[in-house]
Amino acid sequence: MSLNVSLAEKLDKIRSPNLKNQQQTAVVLAAIEDTLRDQRADSSSTAYFAAILALLGQCISSSTGVVNKELAAAVVYLLDLVTPYTPEPLLRTKFTLILSHLAPALTFQDAEAPLLRSAIGCLESLLLAQDKAAWMLPQSEIGPRRAVAGLLGLAIDHRPKVRKRALEALAAVLRSPPPSPALDHPAADMCAETSLRSLSDLAKAAGKKRKHQRGDQESHEPPLIHALQLVKTVALASTGWPSRKIEPLCEVLLSISRSSQQFLVMTAFEVFEAIFKGMADEISSSKLPHLLDAMSELRPSQNDAQLLPSWMAVMSRGYDVSAQLEPQDTFYKLPDLFEQVSSGLASSSHEIRISTSECLISFLANCVPEDVVLEPSIYDEKILEKLAKQATGLLSVKYQGAWMEVFKVLGSIFATFGRRAHPLLDEAVRIIGELRGSDSFNGEKEADEVLGIAVAEIGPDAVLQILPLNLANPRPGQAGRAWMLPLLRDRIYNTKLAHFKSEFVPLSEAMYQRVLDTTRAEKTMETKIYETVVQQIWALLPGYCGLPVDLVLAFDQGFAELLANLLYRQVELRADLCRALHMLVDTNRGVLSLDDEEDHLMKKTLVNKVDAQANIDHLAKFAGNLLAVLFNVYSETLPQHRGHILECINSYLSIAPKTELMDTFNKVTVMLESSLTESKPDAQAEREKTKKNSKDKMPTMSHTFMDLVITISIHLPRDCYATLFSMAALIIAKDDDAQLQKKAYKLIPRLTKSEDGKLALRERNPELQKLLLDSAEKTTSPARRDRLTAISTVVASLPKSDLSFIPSILAEVILSAKETNEKARTAAFDVLVMMGEKMQEGGKVRQSRIPNMPTDAPDVEASMEEYFKMVSAGLTGSTPHIISATITALTRILYQFRETLPDSLLTELVSTLDLFLTTNNREVVGSCFGFVKVCVISLPTVLMIPRLESIIPNLMAWSKEHKGRFKSKVKHIIERMIRRFGFDVVEKWCPQTDRKLIVNIRKSKERSRRKKAAGAADESEDEPSGRRRPAFESEFDEAIYDSDDSAASSADSNDGASAGARRSSKREKGNRAYIVEDEDEPLDLLDRNTLSHISSSKPQRAHRPGKKSKAKTDVDGKLIFGDSKGDKLDEADPMVLDSSTAAAPPRLATDSNEIGGIDAYMAAVKGKDAVQRGQRGRLKYKNKRGADAGDEMEVDDDDGGNDKAKNAESATTGARQQRRPQGRGGSIAVRSQRKGLGVEKARGARVEKSGRGSGTKFKVSKGGRGRR
Repeated sequence: MSLNVSLAEKLDKIRSPNLKNQQQTAVVLAAIEDTLRDQRADSSSTAYFAAILALLGQCISSSTGVVNKELAAAVVYLLDLVTPYTPEPLLRTKFTLILSHLAPALTFQDAEAPLLRSAIGCLESLLLAQDKAAWMLPQSEIGPRRAVAGLLGLAIDHRPKVRKRALEALAAVLRSPPPSPALDHPAADMCAETSLRSLSDLAKAAGKKRKHQRGDQESHEPPLIHALQLVKTVALASTGWPSRKIEPLCEVLLSISRSSQQFLVMTAFEVFEAIFKGMADEISSSKLPHLLDAMSELRPSQNDAQLLPSWMAVMSRGYDVSAQLEPQDTFYKLPDLFEQVSSGLASSSHEIRISTSECLISFLANCVPEDVVLEPSIYDEKILEKLAKQATGLLSVKYQGAWMEVFKVLGSIFATFGRRAHPLLDEAVRIIGELRGSDSFNGEKEADEVLGIAVAEIGPDAVLQILPLNLANPRPGQAGRAWMLPLLRDRIYNTKLAHFKSEFVPLSEAMYQRVLDTTRAEKTMETKIYETVVQQIWALLPGYCGLPVDLVLAFDQGFAELLANLLYRQVELRADLCRALHMLVDTNRGVLSLDDEEDHLMKKTLVNKVDAQANIDHLAKFAGNLLAVLFNVYSETLPQHRGHILECINSYLSIAPKTELMDTFNKVTVMLESSLTESKPDAQAEREKTKKNSKDKMPTMSHTFMDLVITISIHLPRDCYATLFSMAALIIAKDDDAQLQKKAYKLIPRLTKSEDGKLALRERNPELQKLLLDSAEKTTSPARRDRLTAISTVVASLPKSDLSFIPSILAEVILSAKETNEKARTAAFDVLVMMGEKMQEGGKVRQSRIPNMPTDAPDVEASMEEYFKMVSAGLTGSTPHIISATITALTRILYQFRETLPDSLLTELVSTLDLFLTTNNREVVGSCFGFVKVCVISLPTVLMIPRLESIIPNLMAWSKEHKGRFKSKVKHIIERMIRRFGFDVVEKWCPQTDRKLIVNIRKSKERSRRKKAAGAADESEDEPSGRRRPAFESEFDEAIYDSDDSAASSADSNDGASAGARRSSKREKGNRAYIVEDEDEPLDLLDRNTLSHISSSKPQRAHRPGKKSKAKTDVDGKLIFGDSKGDKLDEADPMVLDSSTAAAPPRLATDSNEIGGIDAYMAAVKGKDAVQRGQRGRLKYKNKRGADAGDEMEVDDDDGGNDKAKNAESATTGARQQRRPQGRGGSIAVRSQRKGLGVEKARGARVEKSGRGSGTKFKVSKGGRGRR
């Protein structure tokens, strides 16, 4: 007998252990295998089992216990490994022997977790092998029940791994009962009884413990949680909890749910969930009614705020399962349940009311079958009527405190009953409407939500019959309900369009007449109110047009004429009218597009596919006239308001008859041709200029008609494509109107949205190729992107037999890769990739058809190598711009197709473009940087490492070039090289003179690594720790423009790191916005001048005069002006009359915080503010105006230099004044509005300056003349 494959694999892992704790097991296994070889026994699982069993008796004795813990752990581990592969008869025979040996290990107090887990695994295998007869033995004898009792004890062990293994073993045993007629496992009752007993005891102990604890102390009960997990495992593992044990279990679980510990409550509910889940099948579903009856009898007190919400949550889950198993019987019980649970809404506890409403909502959502609502029987209607009466009764005064929760329940019952809610819930609608209209009612939002659901389910006609608007002809004693108009707007769908005609059209006319009357009477406020009502009325029309049930009858000629007149006359209603007309077509087409699998979605609607098709046919009769109206309205509307009109036009073009469609197209074509002939170039330019100057100017008619042609194009039959293409060719050739040319190019990609258009593009592909090639020189810059999109459309439809268009147009596409417009560049890259994919598919390139090629040129097979050869031809261009564009194009297609190119082509490309790094043109070199970066990050290392010998020196030649950010780009590429190839490889080929950059990068990375390890990367909230990585449009953009976080932060001393930081801070500041707000009044966001209070710079607080400080004066009473530092100097020595005394010897420091005399002398001589001699012996000293300023002033020796040296301290003090001298020793201009604190304004005041140079004190004397 050969060894089992999986067992052999497990034993192989033990023979070569990777863990130290398996070394002892490997030694034991080696000894067993040596014994088997000596005895020449077969290496089967049975032989291993016998040998291990013999060894088990030596290390564990039933009398002395565990003899050797290490040996016992290894032996039991091997026994656990072998027993699953041992024949079951042998396991049944040796069960008593093995259990007697394992019992001491299971009861050993010092037993470690590995030994217990292995012993539990052995017991699991033994118990799975027992038959029914063995399970019938009592627990007092050595048998399976005693082993299960041991597992139950270990299932609540304090060690997590032991507990988990015991629960897994119990679950496996209970899920595999022995063959017998009974459904439950023979040990299920014992497990349920034991686990319930332990849970009950622990719950009582925990309750007593909580009584003796203080209120502020938290009680943690791990044993109770472990017992709950055991109950959960037993309930899930067996075929459901035993029926006679359900009631006591529910009682214990509900008492536990009363705990304040959330985890205990959650675990208790998980047990309930497990019980219900175990009963959600046909086998154990018979136990569910008994469980639900037991739960109903255990209903807590009405005011028990802790236990009642838990009970309701359990009941809602239980009846959810019951509705899945027995939907009809559960529905019949629903009225009694509703009455039993709804009494909780009268409770004074908010938690109970919330739980009650959620439970009722759950009952309504889960326990009412869909068939009962759609096709109810007589008895079902009685049940629905009873539920509706109970729900309406919740609006009584008894439940007034819970009306907010009642509204949620009513909303749920409206949604559940659907159209059956009328007339069952009409009284509820009336009561809610009266409450909503009351001024003292505070629940407007909740009431609006319920009424909105009612409108959606029973229709606006039924709701307005109960709650009329009372606007045109108000009934006596009833207020108007204009508040219902916004509520109706978003809830109307699949209703009667005739109701709008009969109810709202007359109301709109009456309201509009009042607008006219109040306008004549100059009542502005009333006019605005009535205009708003009119707009709200017509805002309802899109809802009525959403799949109406009576479209054929209601949408007649008169109604269509009314809509047409409103489109012409009422500009503010055009958006709603166009959306309504669009909804008529779109919703019916949506029904027709449903698959057979989605037909169930139409059960709740009143329109089927047959009705939808009839509606489409009816609307098609009005399509021609409506399109004419819409075209006229479109031509009279500003471009920024044309979107909804264009959507509506597109909808009716899709259903218009073929003849009317062609007639419409011919009319638009004729008008377009006439507008083109009438518009002269100079007049056209003048109109473009006028359009740029004002957004309210209408576009030219040629632009309008071209928009209409583009819209019609996808709906045209194939007969009209000849006219369409000729028109496009005519407009594309005109370069005097860029916008018109742009629209003409859009026509080609537009045709791909229809099947006929795709077929026409394939058939007329040669014509389109010629058109695009001939019009290349007349393409304007704004039309470049759309032209590239048209080129991609033509390339996609090229036949494989002739790909000559690709090399013919390739030069233009390559040059477009350097366009200023980003969208044009992106389109060019997409065309390059599409051309590459087309060439990769294969085919023939007929070179004889390429412009400027000889007619006898041979055909070439299309391939990727040939495509790269075509693109590389641009490297021989006559201008640097062409070469740069070619390199950029090669970079893009190299990144896209790098995995499919042969190594020889890649090597040739890299070596060729490496030479362009040596050119002196910055534009070419800049493109080469992108190519090199793509090569470094994407090409194989085996191919790139040999090329580094030439690439790195060529790159380093530009590392000192600051223009165009070349230095930072080179550094970033070198960093990517280091990251991929390593420091040593890059440093090897780096020139000796440029290795400082490599060293700087290495040190920067090490510094960054140390900071991250030390946790120094965390910064304050005001200064983010790192730059946000930008989002890229594609992988290619990320490869080219992405910069690693270390790329910008590791600049050397000569690099512009500080400048980069300043730019970064400027960007951060530029992205911020501040609200300039008055402290007395908050900013009104509805004010038109709100934007004037938004500032990009941080606003400064307005200075508010606080406590006036006493003005500083000298001994003569003259004012002294100075900054804080100067003030401190004067306060220290008030006898200083002139700055010349500042050169006096410094005082000795009498305080520990003051600077000493020697230190002050050294600071004056060698400090950062010390006087220094510059060129020609001139003295230099710091003239600081701020914390970071470093301006220096030169002083001539012959112009008071000695005085300056003497007055160094005075100079550093007075230089901080906020007035600038008008020359050396000149007079100082003082602003007339500034005066000293506490000093009255004096006329003719003079300013005296003591000392010369920048270190002066200013004195103001009133009356009289100042003196120097």
